[in-house]
Amino acid sequence: MSLQVYNTATRRRSPFVPRQDNQVSMYVCGVTVYDYCHLGHARAYVVWDTVRRYLEWRGYGVRYVQNITDIDDKIIRRAAAEGVPPEVITERYIAAYDEDMARLNIRPADVSPRATQFVPEIIALIQALIDQDYAYPAGGDVYYAVERFPTYGCLAGRTLEQMSAGASGRVSEEGHKRHPLDFALWKAAKPGEPAWDSPWGAGRPGWHIECSAMVRGVLGEAIDIHAGGADLIFPHHENEIAQSEPVTRQPLAKYWLHNGFVNIQGEKMSKSLGNFRTIRDVLNHYDPMALRLWILQAHYRQPIDLTPEALDAATAGWRTLEEALQVGHQYGSELGWDTEWADLEDEAIARFKTAMDEDFNTPAGLAIVFDLARSLRKAANGFVHTGCWAVDPDELHSQWQTLKHLMRKPLGFALPKPGLPQPPVLVDPGEQILSITESGFSDADIETLIAQRSAAKKAKNWAEADHIRTQLQQQGIKLIDQPGGLTRWVRE
Repeated sequence: MSLQVYNTATRRRSPFVPRQDNQVSMYVCGVTVYDYCHLGHARAYVVWDTVRRYLEWRGYGVRYVQNITDIDDKIIRRAAAEGVPPEVITERYIAAYDEDMARLNIRPADVSPRATQFVPEIIALIQALIDQDYAYPAGGDVYYAVERFPTYGCLAGRTLEQMSAGASGRVSEEGHKRHPLDFALWKAAKPGEPAWDSPWGAGRPGWHIECSAMVRGVLGEAIDIHAGGADLIFPHHENEIAQSEPVTRQPLAKYWLHNGFVNIQGEKMSKSLGNFRTIRDVLNHYDPMALRLWILQAHYRQPIDLTPEALDAATAGWRTLEEALQVGHQYGSELGWDTEWADLEDEAIARFKTAMDEDFNTPAGLAIVFDLARSLRKAANGFVHTGCWAVDPDELHSQWQTLKHLMRKPLGFALPKPGLPQPPVLVDPGEQILSITESGFSDADIETLIAQRSAAKKAKNWAEADHIRTQLQQQGIKLIDQPGGLTRWVRE
């Protein structure tokens, strides 16, 4: 089976076939560096980091480019408020971004172009659009003429008439525009603002044009994957298409990929609602890899809801994986393992690949990872209580190495160091060994799975919630959902 990818432009899944054999060009819209990154950034960049890693794991060479917007109204306002040059703001928050991404184990882009480095290319692209009558100068600004581009709105699935409804007032508010949806390619400088010389006077680039210029300048006139958050579909990505394709005469990107929103306890995250959360806010209280796990437990295209319960469940899940990883460090030497190498478990690798090939289905991929972790923890439990191993040590070794491989390579987790947490004694001495021998899961396993199911339900990831219920049923565990979101369980 081939890798299937959902393309926003076509609104369907199709086989992934890059423009050049086994080589993928990938551009992701980056941050505007005027403040600390929030959870929406965490989700987007964990997702695209995982997509990049999975493509590489599948054998593709990936050239990954993610821009930095370092000139923008928000940056200028922040600098003015603090009484410092804009460069002070941008350098501060670029450094903060790098720190946040490193904590989440997100690999740096191959190239991180800054808008201010591409001003000559931006000016040249704007001039090409003017020459072809797709743009027009007006009072020191330059605007894109949306009516000139017949397919404007296709990415968003809306016609120009639909998008124009209710926007007519913008023409009177911005008197230089010919149409309400015309957007700025170049902005005339105001006193005290950063500015560059141009054929239309001193000014600076508009937001949308910078990405079109940087894609062309770094990756070429057409790429394989253009990705970003769902909030970028319109207007940003729509405008990129309109700016680029009249000049190149070919599609800007073969595949358009977009991740879903982050909600906070059922509401869209917003500063105006007072529920805005930075990555640093969350990492003050939770392990970075638990946050990465929380993000990957939902399919990337679906909205994801942040609640304390969801993060607690992700923390419990991460602890399950940590404990399973410690099995090899704790017992590997006495079992004669080479802890650096073993044959991987072919069946688990094949199942993982099948899961992830369905449009990067990380919840299904993680199910295979947790299966491996539970098998290792079950074996360790048995050894703790009986003093002998009920499973072939070579089989356990393969499971352990496969778990490490999948977590580190395609899923991008930073693996814990040996000894953290403490070696797994996963059933207290006072508990009955019956809970392990009669079903494949200990009580702790069951509680962890129930927490993961609860998180999946809160994120409206019904497929994963049903998968976990089925797993438990197969082991003779019946779930009883109660009012208020509580779940009891009994062994049948």
